[in-house]
This record gives sequence, C-alpha cells and structure tokens, in this order.
Amino acid sequence: MTLRVPLAVAAVVVLVDQVTKQWALGALDDGRTIDVVGSLRFNLAFNTGMAFSQGSGLGPVIAIVGLIVIVVLLVSVGRATSPWYPAAVGLVVGGAVGNLLDRLLRDEGWFRGGVVDFIDLQWWPIFNVADMGVTVGGILLLLSTLQSSARSPRPVSGQVRGEVDNGGAAGTVER
Repeated sequence: MTLRVPLAVAAVVVLVDQVTKQWALGALDDGRTIDVVGSLRFNLAFNTGMAFSQGSGLGPVIAIVGLIVIVVLLVSVGRATSPWYPAAVGLVVGGAVGNLLDRLLRDEGWFRGGVVDFIDLQWWPIFNVADMGVTVGGILLLLSTLQSSARSPRPVSGQVRGEVDNGGAAGTVER
C-alpha cells in the first residue's frame, strides 16, 4: 500500500484543525464563550500537557513520543490488511501533527507551546479537531486490527498451529 491515503487524510485533518484553531483564537480570545446547542459550547483553553491536561510542562517529551508514533504508524501502513487502516493512520497522524504544530509554534521555546482547545461539552475535557482525529483514528485502528485478526487463518480442530494434518500419520498431536 502507498502512503497516498494516510497522507491525504492527515493533510485534511491538519488543515481543518489549524483553521478552526485560528478561528477560535480570534473569536474567543477575550474570554468569550459561544453556546452552540445543548451542552456544546466553544470556549478557548490552552493545554501544555497530554490528554485531559495531564503531564503539564512535558511538551518536549510529548513531542518526541508523538513523532515516534507518527513514524511507526506510517511505516506500518505497508503491512495493513484492512482497507480502513490507512485512513485510520491518516486520522491519527493528522491529529498528532496538528497538536505538534501548536506545541512548536504557540510559544517561545522548543515544543513548549500550549495546544489550542476550544470544543467544550462541559461534561468532558475541552478538545479540538486534532484530538477528534486521534480518537476516531485510534478507534478505527483498533477495529481494523480486530477485523484483520478475525480473518487470519485458524488451526483446524484437533491441530496445533503450525502442524499439518496428514491423515493421522505419526507426528501429529491429537487432542
């Protein structure tokens, strides 16, 4: 498989993520919140940690781990057997890149910037489009891996994996 699909999906996620973050910075910078529907509102926040604001101040470490995950996922696309796997990788990579760009560009110092979050459900930590890409992509990766596992060949009843059924001749293990 080529990297065309994951890179295209990642580019779309990064573009939408960065455009919406720029909008949030302009529209919500004075402490303003915008109620959308139900408990959904837009409310500007900055996260210097990981998920749920844990690990505040670990930006450089988070960035290094993120870069490693991006490389591993892109390399893994060549071995994918599920048609959903490349898109899932693209979602995770796009989300990771979107948040890494914030860490890189939003403050002085190498990867010390805060990630711009603005989607506030009021009953869940505030998040952004990149976070949605990582979450949905992660779920799709899990599902595509489970789907691939379900399709992998299973041993025939009475055989141990790796054995050949030779009609009961010596060398087989009966259960």
